[in-house]
Amino acid sequence: MTVNAVVFDFGGVLFDWNPEYLYRELIPDATERARFLSEVCSPAWNLRQDAGRPLREATEQLAAEHPAQAGLIRAFYGRWPQMLRGPLAGGVDLLERLHAARVPLFGLTNWSSETYPHARRMGDFLHVFRDILVSGEVGVAKPDPAIYRLMQERVGAHLPGIAPREILFIDDNAANVAAAAALGWQAVHHVGAAGTELALREAGVRF
Repeated sequence: MTVNAVVFDFGGVLFDWNPEYLYRELIPDATERARFLSEVCSPAWNLRQDAGRPLREATEQLAAEHPAQAGLIRAFYGRWPQMLRGPLAGGVDLLERLHAARVPLFGLTNWSSETYPHARRMGDFLHVFRDILVSGEVGVAKPDPAIYRLMQERVGAHLPGIAPREILFIDDNAANVAAAAALGWQAVHHVGAAGTELALREAGVRF
């Protein structure tokens, strides 16, 4: 199948973001830290902010539910920049080589609209994208099929008539990859730049 557009996820592919970077300092015990990040400030809780819930509302609601841990909860967004280490060299190098080869590039990221400005400041490479869809700006997040349909509309605005099978999506989250594939996109589960490069070449992308 021909690939006429490549869509990149950001976190875990182009940006090194991990709550562990902050909470290793705040919760030294690994078992307690893992419990807090899986049961209190959990991925599911964070995803709701990625889908547009205001950070203050989310923080204060959770702090009221867990008053003994309110300080740790408020640190999640209060000290959020400490979770973002910066660009991932391998992913950015792959992106820039695709851009140099004139492959049409797009971004589709689960990111709160309130924290996304930190990515813009760190990501001087973001200019290579023809369009970037940020979940927090549209009120829906991956793996909801609606966000992929919206992304496909945006791709189509730049590349009229493009078919789903001509879009190749790269994401480090297997559920997000599966959701894209279910809509007919080609999809690559990113576990490292070398593997993703191989998958792109096997899909016929020339760069």
